[in-house]
Amino acid sequence: MAFFSTKLGIDLGTANTLVFVPNKGVILNEPSVVAVSEQDNRILAVGLEAKNMIGRTPESIVAYRPMKDGVIADYRVTEAMLRYFIDKALGKWNLWKPEVLVSVPAGVTSTERRAVVEAAIKAGARNAYVVKEPILAAIGAGIPIHEAIGNMIVDIGGGTTDVAVISLGGIVSSTSVKCAGNRIDAAIADYIKKTFNLAVGDKMAEEIKVKVGSAVALEEELTMTIKGRDFITGLPRTTEIKTNEIVKAISKELREMIKAVKDVLQETPPELAADIIDRGIIMTGGSSQLRNLPELIFRRTGVKATLAKDPLFCVAKGTGIALEHLDTYKKSIIAKR
Repeated sequence: MAFFSTKLGIDLGTANTLVFVPNKGVILNEPSVVAVSEQDNRILAVGLEAKNMIGRTPESIVAYRPMKDGVIADYRVTEAMLRYFIDKALGKWNLWKPEVLVSVPAGVTSTERRAVVEAAIKAGARNAYVVKEPILAAIGAGIPIHEAIGNMIVDIGGGTTDVAVISLGGIVSSTSVKCAGNRIDAAIADYIKKTFNLAVGDKMAEEIKVKVGSAVALEEELTMTIKGRDFITGLPRTTEIKTNEIVKAISKELREMIKAVKDVLQETPPELAADIIDRGIIMTGGSSQLRNLPELIFRRTGVKATLAKDPLFCVAKGTGIALEHLDTYKKSIIAKR
């Protein structure tokens, strides 16, 4: 029966969860959101369906994210979410329990790691492995991680920014800060509240970031109309916002991310630092797609930064590649049930 073992790679993120099936690619990419009814604590919707409910629910329904800053904040809901994603990926009639490989942030503690393994087992996995995100991101970005060459990965997601220097298949120095896409959205919403007296929701803030946000000031600014609720009159209102206002609004968050990159560079052994100067910094993760972020990193560190191909899918692809070659990546894989 062994040849029936199905394998799944899960990039369990704060903002999105991606499921990768070897030979098929990324088959699922949905928000890590669960809608729960308060009365009987029932799980009503998961993923996209639940995200559309955020900020639009009656009091009896709460839509929330069970992953906080890249780690499990609500165990029961995470388990239900994993089960939903595993079932959806394998189809209803699947009888075989899959082998699952899940990504965790680099700074995760052993307890948090065990929580992920147990949640996956309870959600229907036969075996669960966890691998640190920067390693998976590097594999997915096509970096030869087993060579004796230093590579620097900056993986910016929704909840965490993971920075790591990888050589010989392992992490040499790394840090993980809880400042990433979600914090940028919050900073934008905060700025709009202070400047325009306008309340905007998470979704609107994210849309502003994607449409007009930038890491460095632009000569030719983009503008966008924003809609929200006026704080003073309490009525709906629209206003305009420009790119350079956003640059100002998110500068503190960006500084924190750059500091993480600098901290890791400062801990890196000189030989590897030389490699990094030659090869540059590889950026992965959804939030690394912020306009001109590589440019900002280059200005602040003097090391050239490049965006990986399909940055959002790097970790998920890495889980798939690691699953297909479990023996090769044994060193990098941490826990197994």
